Amino acid sequence: MQYRIDKATGNKLSALGQGCMRFPRDKAESESIILTAIEGGVNFFDTAYAYPNSEKTLGEILAKNNKRKDIYIATKLPFILCKSVTDFDKIFTEQLQRLQTDYIDYYFIHSLSNFAQWDSLCKMGIEQWIEEKIKSGKIKYIGFSHHGTCDDFLKILDSYNWGFCMIQYNYYDENYQAGKKGLIAAAEKGVSVIVMEPLLGGRLATGLSNQAVDVFKKANPSRTPADWALHWLWNHEEITVVLSGMSSTQIMESNIRSMENFKSLSDQELAVYSDVIDIFKQSYKVNCTGCNYCLPCPKGINIPACLSSYNSSYAQGYFTGIQQYITSTALLTTKNPSSTLLCNQCGKCEKLCPQYLPIRKDLKRVARRFEPLPLRLLLALIRRFIVGRGGSQ
Repeated sequence: MQYRIDKATGNKLSALGQGCMRFPRDKAESESIILTAIEGGVNFFDTAYAYPNSEKTLGEILAKNNKRKDIYIATKLPFILCKSVTDFDKIFTEQLQRLQTDYIDYYFIHSLSNFAQWDSLCKMGIEQWIEEKIKSGKIKYIGFSHHGTCDDFLKILDSYNWGFCMIQYNYYDENYQAGKKGLIAAAEKGVSVIVMEPLLGGRLATGLSNQAVDVFKKANPSRTPADWALHWLWNHEEITVVLSGMSSTQIMESNIRSMENFKSLSDQELAVYSDVIDIFKQSYKVNCTGCNYCLPCPKGINIPACLSSYNSSYAQGYFTGIQQYITSTALLTTKNPSSTLLCNQCGKCEKLCPQYLPIRKDLKRVARRFEPLPLRLLLALIRRFIVGRGGSQ
């Protein structure tokens, strides 16, 4: 494992961190992931109050195996749930209980996307609350995660003495949200940068078209698309930790090997990414990362899965995409499938999307591609036959 010094704290952090948003439901597998990570040298674990069962799972496994002092825990305050300082304390206390710890190493203000949000928190007393928690030792260091424009990122960055920040960054999103400009600005201020979505919700690992994969293979057949994506990030000295939401022991072991094999990229290697990006742009139609913040949909639509199917239909072929769509909507196995046609344009999903996607328009595009009238009628007939012969009701 390679480590980088957190300039704000002096801590030695693993360049590969475990993002805990996508822990598997199987607790034994989650335990295997966490222990494999620690054994492999990973010492930065990032969770959040809003990630379903994530803090509790991490806390229980660390306590069971007596590993709390071996790692740094990062978690986040969901400020949108807070109306007063009392709410800060209530949520923070619950987080300590879930994580079975009496302090948090790295505490983020979660998804602080514009300056107005930070200004509102300041009026609520967040700065004094942070100072008290740091003075008491319950919070070691404070930072913020960001989904928003670069201008807002820079305003937030300059508004407080932050120790670290978290941004979405990868070779496809180099100029998206905070982007490269934000990355460099943070590094110049001595603010450590933690990167999320290094694989764009897995799309840069398993969602590339065959053409894009072939470009990578031609350049280096021993390196996987995931390796290429991670190495591009580790090639930036401004980045302290790259978080990967490793949801299996196998992926964890693979990413640890990737880190161990990393060396600075040559100019020739860096040029390969431009070719892949050009190909990727042609097939990747919707910038969904599969974070699931848009769920649950009032109409029961599995929005991330439907959007992923749509992207797959361009990257890997229409047949692959519609197979995924039929599976994610149960289009052939229930009387009442969760078709994208059910969308009533309520807009709830768009208010929650950290990527600010026009989800309602995107779902219409998905419906047009996968459920045009002739195909819809055919699928309805097939569904009637399958359900009638004992399929799910």
